[in-house]
Amino acid sequence: MSFTTKLRPLLFPRFMTTSTTRLMSDTTAYNCKALNVTQAAPFVFNVELNRPNKMNALNKAMWEEVGEVFTKLDRDQECRVVVLSAAGKMFSSGIDLSDLSQLASVVYSEDDIARKSMFMYQNIRHLQDLFTTIEKCKKPVIGCVHNACVGAGVDLITTTDIRLCTTDAWFCVKEVDMGLAADVGTLQRLPKVIGSQSVVSDLCLTARRMGSEEAERCGLVSTVFQTKEEMMSAAMDMATMIAAKSPVAVQGTKMNLVYSREHSVEEGLDQVAKWNMTMLQSEDLMKSAMAAMDKSNTEPPEFANL
Repeated sequence: MSFTTKLRPLLFPRFMTTSTTRLMSDTTAYNCKALNVTQAAPFVFNVELNRPNKMNALNKAMWEEVGEVFTKLDRDQECRVVVLSAAGKMFSSGIDLSDLSQLASVVYSEDDIARKSMFMYQNIRHLQDLFTTIEKCKKPVIGCVHNACVGAGVDLITTTDIRLCTTDAWFCVKEVDMGLAADVGTLQRLPKVIGSQSVVSDLCLTARRMGSEEAERCGLVSTVFQTKEEMMSAAMDMATMIAAKSPVAVQGTKMNLVYSREHSVEEGLDQVAKWNMTMLQSEDLMKSAMAAMDKSNTEPPEFANL
């Protein structure tokens, strides 16, 4: 009897018995109006911006639901990968102007300037935090953009881990044309996503459109597809591939990538050493190693939820 055969009963216990009978927390837990949340495949969720009649403009309700949904997905053990997409003709036209006009009413009110300023600061920080839940979500998020992605839509996609788009996609940091500096993440994240301060300054100061070809060339997206259907199919294939891997390995990789982006190389090395001093003791490591050695079995190992 081989070493692999002897260890198989120890390495593959009955830990997945609930996965087929409880494919997630029931999706009613994600009961939203501005978003449509579905389980597209085992361990894969699709979060869809769902205001097509309003060009998926980000209003207060959608903003709040983004924060709520990604906070829940972060904790949902039946979720391992998230695909972020949009319904309708475009990804997003940016912030809902009716919500922006409500903020203007505060600015031009006769209230004390200190109190108005504190209200504005707290409101901006709250909106920032809602989008940051995507970045903080331990599950990888694949952003899928078709047609227009404007203003707050760019803020949104820069929080994702992997970005795909269609040939008709275009991106625009529109805020300077609206009389303000982008304040929900683009100015902070886009330079790290693209890696060229010159290109970022060009986009943010001119508010010009960036087409899909340029977006791929500068690294904003990794792949461009002819149609939305092709893009979504590829995104689901990628998500399914990632979801089949060890959640310990996948979530640890995302968390350390995000950490290292904001810290020095030395700090990042120390962080991943602290992570792996525990996680290398996980059963997932041995399962993966044994599966790699067992050439007779083409099926990936099954991993317990995390």
